[in-house]
Amino acid sequence: MRQIVLDTETTGLEPKQGHRIIEIGCVELVERRLTGNVFHQYLQPDREIDTAAVEIHGITNEFLEDKPRFCDIAQDFMDYVSGAELIIHNAPFDVGFINSELLRLDGEWGLLQEQCRITDSLAVAKKSHPGQRNSLDALCKRYEIDNSHRELHGALLDAEILSDVYLAMTGGQTDLMLDGDSDGVDGSGDAVIRRVGEGRSALMVIAAGELELQAHNERLDAIEKASGSCVWRGGL
Repeated sequence: MRQIVLDTETTGLEPKQGHRIIEIGCVELVERRLTGNVFHQYLQPDREIDTAAVEIHGITNEFLEDKPRFCDIAQDFMDYVSGAELIIHNAPFDVGFINSELLRLDGEWGLLQEQCRITDSLAVAKKSHPGQRNSLDALCKRYEIDNSHRELHGALLDAEILSDVYLAMTGGQTDLMLDGDSDGVDGSGDAVIRRVGEGRSALMVIAAGELELQAHNERLDAIEKASGSCVWRGGL
């Protein structure tokens, strides 16, 4: 099972108003394990970035001047995501922007959802936590995932954080770290998923005492007398 956790940053909020993608970040999961295979690209949008957007992600027009355009990286991007399940927080936003970029290329690849299965992690969160805040920051707090290094939004950083959130939200993992040392890197790119309860000592079993057994048997006698039989007889 190949999953791609994806995020984008854009020049503004609405592709129908000509806004464009300026960053794509993706991380790969295979059988719910991080592989280390990422896709990350800044893009030249050929338009000004809204001031409000710059305040969110910190990416400026000057920084993007020498970056490739979407048409330059479209083949690599589609080769990377095709056939995978895409995990996207608030998927309609990112999918709408990617489809807008694809349609500019004369429909060579069609729409994203024709090449990939789309899972909206925001919809998953709302189903799991109805009536609660389900932003990425709120989910990090709820699942105790450290995002203190996230001062501004960034597509690759947000994709990495979302991968931790999604795995915790859908499988009960408490943390992810790469095999090897405490820095998390051994060069293999493999990840170990640690589930809740791993490493804990066995639960203590306390047997019933003599008085408790006597009271239990007296209760069973009363049930048997009243009903003619007792399905719990012999249970202890």
